Amino acid sequence: MLKLSVLKRVIAALSAMAVMGFCLTGCSSQTEDSESDSGEEAAQTGEILNFIEPQEGEQIAVMEVKDYGTIKIKLFPDAVPKAVENFVGLANMNYYDELIFHRVIKEFMNQGGDPKGNGTGGNSMWGGSFDGGIGEGLYHFSGAVAYANSGSTSTNGSQFYIVNTPDGYVSGGLESAEDFAEAGYDLPDNVIETYLEKGGTPYLDGSYTVFGQVFEGMDVVRAIAEVETDENDKPLTQVVIESVRIVEYTANGQ
Repeated sequence: MLKLSVLKRVIAALSAMAVMGFCLTGCSSQTEDSESDSGEEAAQTGEILNFIEPQEGEQIAVMEVKDYGTIKIKLFPDAVPKAVENFVGLANMNYYDELIFHRVIKEFMNQGGDPKGNGTGGNSMWGGSFDGGIGEGLYHFSGAVAYANSGSTSTNGSQFYIVNTPDGYVSGGLESAEDFAEAGYDLPDNVIETYLEKGGTPYLDGSYTVFGQVFEGMDVVRAIAEVETDENDKPLTQVVIESVRIVEYTANGQ
């Protein structure tokens, strides 16, 4: 599924790149000469869906993790309809109940959803794999929920992961907008600013289907990330998903 050894090499490679992918832009006051070349451009902005709060009556996913607590996930059916349909369908089938987080890497991600418990199993609600695509406006910020795959989004199944990076920590040693530029990232300025504020794993963008975002329970996600693991990143003490339920969000605390 998610090839962690490959991803670690990708992180190192991206950090070493010196290719300028885009220019850091900024705002400046306009002069009367509209054709004057100031050398500055207007800041680029892009849509970010991850942190939009759920609305009353909207379907959310509530994940109960034994001995850890509750994780609440906003879903994005308008951006990635097939991906959300699959997760909702599997949850309603009680597919995820009593499965484990079989791979956990601190400051990276927690991966689960495999009935075999070793990263080699799992099917979509339709059987086999499916293509969930890439949703515009959805990024791998800390707390993002996405499908693991074996090379492309067309190999999505049941396995998913939750990005567990700390606030402000960006994988690949990216600590400034200049670092993003030098690493070759072509991202809108506000997306880069959000990565620097929230943390995340931007090198996964465009290769995996993000379909959800944790809006409550990031303390649980990060507590899971502290578990002791073996050489295959499997927790020595099982981290069990007791249940995943799809419920209607209510503002009074659902």
